[in-house]
Amino acid sequence: MPKNKTHSGAKKRFRVTGSGKLMREQANKRHLLEVKSSRRKRKLSQDQPVAPADVRQVKKLLGR
Repeated sequence: MPKNKTHSGAKKRFRVTGSGKLMREQANKRHLLEVKSSRRKRKLSQDQPVAPADVRQVKKLLGR
């Protein structure tokens, strides 16, 4: 039986922490940054955990 391949798009978008949690980047940090406050941009820079409803699907895409 051949190995399963990791989904290329998923491996660029999600990461797994040491404790096994799945993390994702926040949206809205790509363009039109001049109009957003420094505080808002700083908060958008922090990674967020993947929603519990999506964890199973993301794990499958990552081959975990």
